[in-house]
Amino acid sequence: MSASLKIVRFAGLALALALASGPVAAQTNTGTTLGSFLEIEPGARVAAMGNAGVSASDGVHSLYYNPASAGRVRSSEVMFTHAAWIADIAYDYAAVAIPVGNWGTSFASVTSLNSGEIDVRTVNQPLGTGERYSVNDIAIALGFARQISPRFSAGGQVNFVQETIWHSSAGMTTISIGTLYRISEKGLRIGSSLSNFGTRGQFNGRDLRFTYDANTSSNGDNSTLPATQFTDAFAVPVTFRVGLGLPVELSSDQKLLFEADAFHPNDNSESVSLGGEYTLNDLFSLRAGWQNLFLKDSEVGGTAGLGLAGRVDTWRYRCDYAWADQGRLGHTHRLTLGVVF
Repeated sequence: MSASLKIVRFAGLALALALASGPVAAQTNTGTTLGSFLEIEPGARVAAMGNAGVSASDGVHSLYYNPASAGRVRSSEVMFTHAAWIADIAYDYAAVAIPVGNWGTSFASVTSLNSGEIDVRTVNQPLGTGERYSVNDIAIALGFARQISPRFSAGGQVNFVQETIWHSSAGMTTISIGTLYRISEKGLRIGSSLSNFGTRGQFNGRDLRFTYDANTSSNGDNSTLPATQFTDAFAVPVTFRVGLGLPVELSSDQKLLFEADAFHPNDNSESVSLGGEYTLNDLFSLRAGWQNLFLKDSEVGGTAGLGLAGRVDTWRYRCDYAWADQGRLGHTHRLTLGVVF
């Protein structure tokens, strides 16, 4: 099949995904879930392509989007990502994938988000009380993937999540599963994943403990009775993804990759992301994309980035950068370093 015919067919499939996600619900449920940091995409390569990565078979760099991508890993891989996030929030991500003989591939990842110190302000002291607090989120994932056949891979992971605000925290356990199917070795890929399906989280901690007066109209009673406030239990952000990926070989040293993903989250409206990548000599890559088309009240937009790859002795490395438009919130930047041993 010619490269042009492949591109036309891929464009038709991408359009079908877009039309399927066109109708959106009247209520998006935005802001109703706990652990929203889980929705920050860590990989700079995929982030530069509009975060369309559920069909990417890129090993450790694609674990966040689809655990099944680890099924094709043949050598140990590690990656580290740092993101300069909105409002000077620090975001870090690390992942490792290790093949386990003919059984498959085991992998693990750690996600960390830190707000930095923030002044405590109250109605009576709007300029600050002199105290400072921070928000710290962490997620630890353990997973396994297997290439069941030359064309089909499946994988899953368990995520242990904790969100902490000053002296109070909430913990959740979730699972993520995914599948990846290749129509041919160098042809169309179809991926799907369900991310962060699991328990609800409820805050607890000393910031929710206080003293009160049970009868303010009575003199001489105990006005410092201990009590605890209870918060609601909130769901985590669950996302179902399905997508297509089409690699196109222009020549022996030039390649194109097109990606299209459709999203169905539990806390927002449906959307579609599109992206592409041009690679020269397997060393230099240029990428661009668009995030969350058709998302109601979207604040995100275009993405772009580049990548460099090479070899040092028997090690292969890759360094990727991604820029993303966040609308009125400004821009975000991601930098990822990956090594294959």
